[in-house]
Amino acid sequence: MTKKIEDYKGPAGGWGALKAVVEALDAQDREGADIRALFDMNKHDGFDCPGCAWPNPARTPIFDVCENGAKAVAWEATSKTATPGFFAKNPVSELAKMDAHSLEDLGRLTHPMKYNPETDCYQVIEWDNAFKEIGEILQGYQDHTTLELYTSGRTSNEAAFLYQVFGREYGTNNFPDCSNMCHEPTSVGLAASIGVGKSTVVFEDFDTVDLVIDIGHNPGTNHPRILSTYRSVVKRGAKIVAVNPLKERGLERFLYPQNPVDMVTDHATPLASHYYKVRVGGDVALMKGLMRIVIERHETAVANGDAPILDLEFIKDHTVGYEAVREDVLNTDWDNITHVSGLTKAEIEEFAELYIQAERTIICYGMGITQHEHGTQNIQQLVNLLLLKGNMGKPGAGILPLRGHSNVQGDRTVGITEKPSTAMLGKLKERYGFTAPTEWGHAVVASVEAMYSGSSKAFIGMGGNFAEAMPDHDKTYAAMQKLDLAVHIATKLNRSHLLTSKNTYLLPVLGRTEIDIQKTGRQVVTVEDSMNFVTASCGILQPVSEHLKSECAVVAGIAKAAIPDTKVPWDDLVADYSKIRDDIAFVYEAFHDYNERIKAPTGFHLLNPATVRQWVTKSGKANFIKTQDGLIEDPRSAMNAELTLSTVRSHDQYNTTIYGMNDRYRGIFGQRDVLFISENEAKKQGVEAGQKVNIIALDKDRNPTDRRLDNLTVVIYDIADRSVSTYFPEANNLVKLENFDEQSGIPAYKNIPVKLELAS
Repeated sequence: MTKKIEDYKGPAGGWGALKAVVEALDAQDREGADIRALFDMNKHDGFDCPGCAWPNPARTPIFDVCENGAKAVAWEATSKTATPGFFAKNPVSELAKMDAHSLEDLGRLTHPMKYNPETDCYQVIEWDNAFKEIGEILQGYQDHTTLELYTSGRTSNEAAFLYQVFGREYGTNNFPDCSNMCHEPTSVGLAASIGVGKSTVVFEDFDTVDLVIDIGHNPGTNHPRILSTYRSVVKRGAKIVAVNPLKERGLERFLYPQNPVDMVTDHATPLASHYYKVRVGGDVALMKGLMRIVIERHETAVANGDAPILDLEFIKDHTVGYEAVREDVLNTDWDNITHVSGLTKAEIEEFAELYIQAERTIICYGMGITQHEHGTQNIQQLVNLLLLKGNMGKPGAGILPLRGHSNVQGDRTVGITEKPSTAMLGKLKERYGFTAPTEWGHAVVASVEAMYSGSSKAFIGMGGNFAEAMPDHDKTYAAMQKLDLAVHIATKLNRSHLLTSKNTYLLPVLGRTEIDIQKTGRQVVTVEDSMNFVTASCGILQPVSEHLKSECAVVAGIAKAAIPDTKVPWDDLVADYSKIRDDIAFVYEAFHDYNERIKAPTGFHLLNPATVRQWVTKSGKANFIKTQDGLIEDPRSAMNAELTLSTVRSHDQYNTTIYGMNDRYRGIFGQRDVLFISENEAKKQGVEAGQKVNIIALDKDRNPTDRRLDNLTVVIYDIADRSVSTYFPEANNLVKLENFDEQSGIPAYKNIPVKLELAS
């Protein structure tokens, strides 16, 4: 593949996106089946996109597919297969030498497999034997908290619910989940501020919003379908403000592929009217600068007898904590605000004026806000800004966490959590008759620590690529290889599957696109999107192998083998998924009439009480919450390190899945070993475009560590000074397992203090 770096001139979307879709379909063609599948994606009676969690509008276009959604479908519906014959010829030690893209590009897993350490190969095992052996090992543990149960966000509500029922009946609350690595600060931070860690925004709010603040997010790559919504916002005269260290094409201009006129005329729509390149880790400083200006302008207006800027009635009736935040903000020094944020006072004043003039504001944020050592506090400062003007619980306003995987939010809603509530455990006991453990279990960081120390001996992974997604690969990889039992429930091969333990099983399952037939016929599953809508999803493609099972069936098979005296009617539940939904509705009141309500084309909405100004908090109101650490988002890096690194995805990537080696919108082709740096910072660091450099992670005292990433090509890019960026997950080992947000436990992928050296 030819490597090149160029200044990409095209807009987001447009002909470039259509060309990429065609290339993706061609590379993974399954005799046209995947092309037909695209017309049923995101439609009623079709399947939900296995990519991101952006919701489906009530009125969907005939072809409601974005570039990355098409890639996700092509990647799953590929005709390529990794058969037993392939594994017989390719030892795990040889497969481990392959890169992430090549591993998954081998194709779909077709048979249940067990690792044979004598041959160093995976070998076929019958399903019944696999369940029996796994069950016998699990029965052998006296301490059932020795089991870790990981879940990927692609898992359906039905499979996730059964998974947590199995774990709790078995006797563990160890549920490390991909949400621990992406939006756990949302669950913790929003819950503390407004009561529920979910969106307060629905599609209709974008019809009346005056200002959208998109912060810490690259929508052109991570949620491409949001761009059509942003296009509509701009077309009717509202404004979008982008806040991100890197200039991202998806926030600059967009050519809507589903609009024939735009495509024929090559007419792209400018999106963000203002773009503020906040320094990596400078988000709190920016929010405090904005709040200081807004509060000062308000107090001046009131003193002059003019109309107030703050929503005083809302603050009085619906919030607590304003005075403490006001004092904190007004006492924050401007020199510190500008130094830490990387923005000038004039830029922050300009931004504040946009917020002041807007009657209704929505803040959309992504992992550029969450994946920090103080990600929870980052989110709470976003909420503080919104509360000042009552932009919570009214039409056209609110906060929208942009979830990544398609059902990461739904998994959590139906019980995938290491911190179960007493009420939920009580309902499980009432429904099934078993008593679940009450002691909280492990999230991802604690899970790896337990496996590394040997206190956890078994791991079951429901999808995903746990080891590669985690930070600190040195420790994480070693932890996986110390296990007594590892069970991987997956559609394709990835790095985690090659970190073999004493007993390692690879169990292949149906994909989202494939027909799921059980005893009562074709089954429907459900997912929850970023705006809290629960919708049905039904696969339409024939399974790639007759030996695949559904995730629900695999969970039930393991559960029956591991818990011989189980009280759960596993066979009945797997035979008819509507019975699983009945049980979900029994445990969670919000899912009442579940089976009936998912018949609607748009499913049903799980109301966030904050949307109607009901605050499920200890105070009974929305909480202004001041930071615990002043301005410094990450005290080890924001003020002290000369450079701070943020990991990002490429445009040919979804989470740890690498579709290809291009990052079109950033002008990178045929490679991933690059480092983005501004022209000013490159001169300061003494490096030039095209040179090879090494990244060295720093410790809390700014001393170099042995964590490094070598031979990256320097790319001069429009990025904030004192900030650099490279790709996830290759840079994950730069982050120590101990570098996480103490409030939420999320690893600090987006804020790594580093230094550069020229490669020899």
